[in-house]
Amino acid sequence: MFQLYKYSILFVFSIVLGFAFNMFLLPHEILSGGVTGLAMIFGLLTPINSGIWLVVLNVPIFIIGWLKLGKEFIMNSVFCVFVTSISMQYIPVVEITDDVLLSSVFGGVIIGIAVGLIVRFYASSGGADIIGLVLTQKRDIPLGGMIFGLNSIVVFISGFIFSWDLALYTMASIYISGIVVDRVHTRHIKLSLMVVTSKGDVLKDTLIKNLIRGITVMNGEGGYSNSERKILYTVISRYELALVKSLIKNVDDTAFVSISETVEVMGNFRRD
Repeated sequence: MFQLYKYSILFVFSIVLGFAFNMFLLPHEILSGGVTGLAMIFGLLTPINSGIWLVVLNVPIFIIGWLKLGKEFIMNSVFCVFVTSISMQYIPVVEITDDVLLSSVFGGVIIGIAVGLIVRFYASSGGADIIGLVLTQKRDIPLGGMIFGLNSIVVFISGFIFSWDLALYTMASIYISGIVVDRVHTRHIKLSLMVVTSKGDVLKDTLIKNLIRGITVMNGEGGYSNSERKILYTVISRYELALVKSLIKNVDDTAFVSISETVEVMGNFRRD
């Protein structure tokens, strides 16, 4: 049921991305950032649809993500990019408004909401999102700020190819989307996770294999059943929560799980 819910969310907001690109940004030659922005440039300069370029340019980045972020994340991301690419071929490139500034602002907001929710459900829209997530594994930097930095190069490319006015509108759009991504995604928020389970060893190994966090294991006893339990404690980032919940359900769907927001973390947050 959770998988169906997750893929429904990813499907809907991948289409929302295609809508934002074709209805707000492309009609005014305002670009998104990173790989998506490059796909838009190639789509505007060649007869090949931007959605096709989106898939082609993401292939090497998916390979990097597969190695650094894991199979499930990349499979989810491939699904999102595929849906966005298809939607961009069927959604007409039509102006919602002839005001370029309004298009850049609302396009940035819609893209930020869509990308933030996609990342919350352990996926990405490809390109700079994946590169940003790989880099934020090493440093505790808000994802939106990282994506904005990576995407800025597209602004300079668009300035030389099109016009500097449009480049500045592009900068405004990706800046707004970066802010919205951080509001929705909130990767830098830390969560304390406590799991009480009868399958402690299996669950511990599963979490260690799929996360970069250390785990503390304690012995426990059921107050009513008097049976032995393992108590697993760790601190994770907000974006890892969807993956962790899925892993726990797959190993022990009867486990007791407590999740709370953590104000501050001291010591070794990452497992090196």
